[in-house]
Amino acid sequence: MTEHDTEALEEMVRANYKEMPALFRRVRENPGMDSFVEAREEQLAKLQQENATLKAQISELEKQLRIYRFFSKAEIERSANEILRQMQAKKLIPNWPLDVTRVADFLGIRIYYDIIPPDEEGPIVAKILHQERAIIINEDLTIFNKDISPFKNKFYSSIIAHEIGHWVLQVNQDEFETLSEQRKMNYNVAKGIDTLLCRFASEELDRYSLNKPGNGVEWQAQYFASCLLMPRHLLEEKRKGRDLTKWSHLYAMRDELGVSISHLINRLQDLGWIYIPKGSKHIYQGKG
Repeated sequence: MTEHDTEALEEMVRANYKEMPALFRRVRENPGMDSFVEAREEQLAKLQQENATLKAQISELEKQLRIYRFFSKAEIERSANEILRQMQAKKLIPNWPLDVTRVADFLGIRIYYDIIPPDEEGPIVAKILHQERAIIINEDLTIFNKDISPFKNKFYSSIIAHEIGHWVLQVNQDEFETLSEQRKMNYNVAKGIDTLLCRFASEELDRYSLNKPGNGVEWQAQYFASCLLMPRHLLEEKRKGRDLTKWSHLYAMRDELGVSISHLINRLQDLGWIYIPKGSKHIYQGKG
């Protein structure tokens, strides 16, 4: 009650002092008062719960904003190309199929395989530790086959390249901030994070709905992986003398690049070189 309310109540009591005892007795005896108080307490509890939910959502958004920055496709591609160029300058000439572990070695990142249990948000594909400069791949994934070396598994090459994308674009941004002048100009967020959990590493870029939290980060990492494993200049070379509308020619390119066929056609479609309508096996030249 405000001071004004208190004065008003005291004035009312003084003016109606004979009726006050009966009024207070009726208030105590009225069962509706209990239900009113209970309803008010329920409403307060509901508001507190909604407030806690909003705080959690704000915390998650702040976390995503700390990790996520907009990078154009051109910036991401330049970052991947610059790593390959620097490797070549250091006499670590990349060969294809690309051994992504050599890229990790060049960046000073160690790769481990271990079982990563799911948390309250669901399964985890990989964990990236900034201070330890380490990427831990979850060997408990259903696609992991202990009888096949991970580096001979085309999908695992994509996963490792994907995690390197996270390292370059989100975890350790300051290490490659000079790869793009635009990145340097827009550098207005915290530089890197201590730990990043990767939950989804699909080869298909269109699986990442940007309406879902974290998917922008995952899309960036996967686009980086595509540019690293299949640089544009190499694709230009591989397409010479081939008809990209023929599956047999695409499978031959797949084997030479060491990627999966889905990863290759996603990359070629993103470049606008071919178009395959959903649900169809027919390949058209150019953009859809």
